[in-house]
Amino acid sequence: MSGFLFVVPPLTGHINPAVGVAARLGAHGHRVAWACADPALVRRLAGADAVVFGCAGPVPGEAGAARPPDLRGAEALRFLWEWYLLPLADAMAPGVRAAAAGFRPDVVVADQQAFAGALVAERLGLPWATSATTSAEFSGAYDGLPKVADWLRRRLAELRARIGDPAGTADPRSSPHLLLVFSTPELIGPQAPSAPHIHYVGPSLAGRPTGPDFPWERLDHGRAKVLVSLGTANADAGGRFLAACVDALRDRADRIQAVVADPGGVLPVAPDDKDVLTLPSVPQLPLLERMDAVVCHAGHNTVCEALWHGVPLVVAPIRDDQPVVAGQVVDSGAGVRVRFGRVTAVRLGEALDTVLHTPAHRAAAARISAAFRAAGGAPTAVAHLERLAAESR
Repeated sequence: MSGFLFVVPPLTGHINPAVGVAARLGAHGHRVAWACADPALVRRLAGADAVVFGCAGPVPGEAGAARPPDLRGAEALRFLWEWYLLPLADAMAPGVRAAAAGFRPDVVVADQQAFAGALVAERLGLPWATSATTSAEFSGAYDGLPKVADWLRRRLAELRARIGDPAGTADPRSSPHLLLVFSTPELIGPQAPSAPHIHYVGPSLAGRPTGPDFPWERLDHGRAKVLVSLGTANADAGGRFLAACVDALRDRADRIQAVVADPGGVLPVAPDDKDVLTLPSVPQLPLLERMDAVVCHAGHNTVCEALWHGVPLVVAPIRDDQPVVAGQVVDSGAGVRVRFGRVTAVRLGEALDTVLHTPAHRAAAARISAAFRAAGGAPTAVAHLERLAAESR
């Protein structure tokens, strides 16, 4: 049996896809451990018994790590790299090295934004796989932006000189040994790269602990149901948007019942409200089995989980990779896009009516769902990782 060290940023959307893979590796008898700047988050998502090596690093929500909510576009990208991803890599590197020394993995599985995992593995001569938990960089995100792409390459070269092997050449976002992409070309589009070491495994949804309690008895089976969620990292930016969603949904309460995730507590909550069920968190995966549409920020996890269930989307990207993922949704035909910062309740209502009543959107979502399921998810990812471990012995 082999040992696998998962190196992940302290971000729910980047840990969740790896959870099912790690669980299945453990079920196959392999040793599994994690390295993360937020061990409590890993244990909450992967289970209390998860072996986690703590690392230093900025954690979202902590002093100094919060991002101004009004940043968009190139400014948001620069902030993400200069004030989060690169400092995170520098801070995590000593902890990753200690984890490798203590756990002695055969393979390092590095999230594509946990650069310390790839660069430390490279320096130690360990084989490493990339866990690509967002597909934005595989759909031409930097096409037409050569200066941005060059700036990123230079920052990564400087990072390698500090924590990696100065003689190394691999992009720490993309392992030359094994690249696991938790999506498929049916969503990414024709730009999806192809190479023997690149494997599109679709969403990894297995192995997660049970989510929060939910009042299932309050769901109305006589109405269409819509989930509204901005993920776990956007509570600071979502007040106006969530309010507009609620207004649009209440205008359609005769035919739509809504479930709204409101982790920031920005909406008023009426415990007996039968039209808009507002909760701080929801069990997203089982809930999606009963939804007819999703309104979200185009976070990669939420988009893929909705499409796994064949549910069309209204996407309102905020920042980072979300505009690219939103473009994938629209180009695939599985949903429509609205402007997060300026959308009105009227426009949101029109978008909802479109995805709920246009057969082409549901058909596109069903097509992507079929592709996701055929890709194999966590079991297929595990097979590739086991093969890499065997080849590296």
